[in-house]
Amino acid sequence: MEVILKQDVAKLGSKDDIVKVKNGYANNFLVPQGLATLATESAKKVHAENQRQRAHKLAKIKADAEALAAKMQGLSLSIGTKASSTGKIFGSINTIQLAEVLNAKGYEIDRKQITIADEQIKELGKYSAEVKLHRDVKVKVDFEVVEE
Repeated sequence: MEVILKQDVAKLGSKDDIVKVKNGYANNFLVPQGLATLATESAKKVHAENQRQRAHKLAKIKADAEALAAKMQGLSLSIGTKASSTGKIFGSINTIQLAEVLNAKGYEIDRKQITIADEQIKELGKYSAEVKLHRDVKVKVDFEVVEE
């Protein structure tokens, strides 16, 4: 019996896979638990159409992320903060401040998309961060921490 998986099932397949299983496994476990639906001809057609539409949407999202990455390439930012005369920062610079600067420049980036190479920035200087715009699209952003 063929079924279309609605969720990932261990040792069987991942979501949206069409797999062949024994009748009892499908009728007694997969379908009642909501893990799969029967793969009838009409269900296969609907599944194929959904896959085609989803692929089109995902391609558009990825293209938008690549366009934004091209715009952000070579971007250099400056973050002002209070510091001592020796160059030590009072506090530290984190992804929140970097996201605020990027938003001020016109890029709508969430702080959760940003990864700073150095865990804690506690001195003035030049650093870099990685912004994850899409699962496959990442861009490196250089920034400098300067005294206000």
